[in-house]
Amino acid sequence: MNAIQRLLANGSVRFGASVLGLMLLISALAPFLGTVDPAAMDSNFINKAAGASGLFALLDGTSVQHTFWLGTDSFGRDLFSRVIYGTRVSLLVGACTALLSLVLGGGLGMLAGYFRALDAVLMRVMDGLMAIPAILLAIALVAALGATLSTVVVAIAIPEVPRVTRLVRALVLSLREEPFVEAARALATPTPVILARHILPNAMAPLIVQGTFVAASAVLTEAILSFLGLGLPPDIPTWGNIMAEGRVQFSQYPGNVLYPALFLVPTVLAVNLLGDGLRDVLDPKFAKRGA
Repeated sequence: MNAIQRLLANGSVRFGASVLGLMLLISALAPFLGTVDPAAMDSNFINKAAGASGLFALLDGTSVQHTFWLGTDSFGRDLFSRVIYGTRVSLLVGACTALLSLVLGGGLGMLAGYFRALDAVLMRVMDGLMAIPAILLAIALVAALGATLSTVVVAIAIPEVPRVTRLVRALVLSLREEPFVEAARALATPTPVILARHILPNAMAPLIVQGTFVAASAVLTEAILSFLGLGLPPDIPTWGNIMAEGRVQFSQYPGNVLYPALFLVPTVLAVNLLGDGLRDVLDPKFAKRGA
């Protein structure tokens, strides 16, 4: 079977891709799912139960007849709208964090693995970063840089860079001794060309797999930071922000915490299962084991 057939035959890939595709579709269709502005508040609809309806005031001063499918929060905002729009933010954070960590970690790992003079210096720096718990490092970076979407992405990505760097370095250390790389050096091929044409393509499969795990971790870390009040500003709807605002009244209104959690849990699970499936298909060792 070719790679596409193996991917389609893998149950983890099918399940993970299906759930992730559903979440992407929900986030893309958020304005068309009958929701109102997630920032709109109406004091007449504070902590309403799921299914309540009424004339809801919008930010432009107009009012519409609206049904609150998941109820409202303590500020009179539509929970369904906030959870749906929060899907956009959480997926964006996961994707951007994975991309940034792969670019930085991949570049540093290639340098460390190919140039022996840089190896010791770069890896000691990576070891130092790995000695700091990831969540504490992210909290410190957010506190230092400020809570914006870009800084939160950077703060979550930096702790992931050493893990990606070590992975790529290990791959490059073995690839640089392969005959095709030695032949390219013998032909006086420039080093950047060797890295781009011969080493990077052979490291892409493990990088893609690692990227899925980074994305899942980033979605969860962003929710943790927001839940602790250290993530994105409260006016930006994220699953972590929604749960943080609902925890004060959890005993009376548990849905304010449970509804975003019902989106967060399957999303993180789906991305992790997708990564497991991609590893089984793209990694030759796992592919042979499953054959």
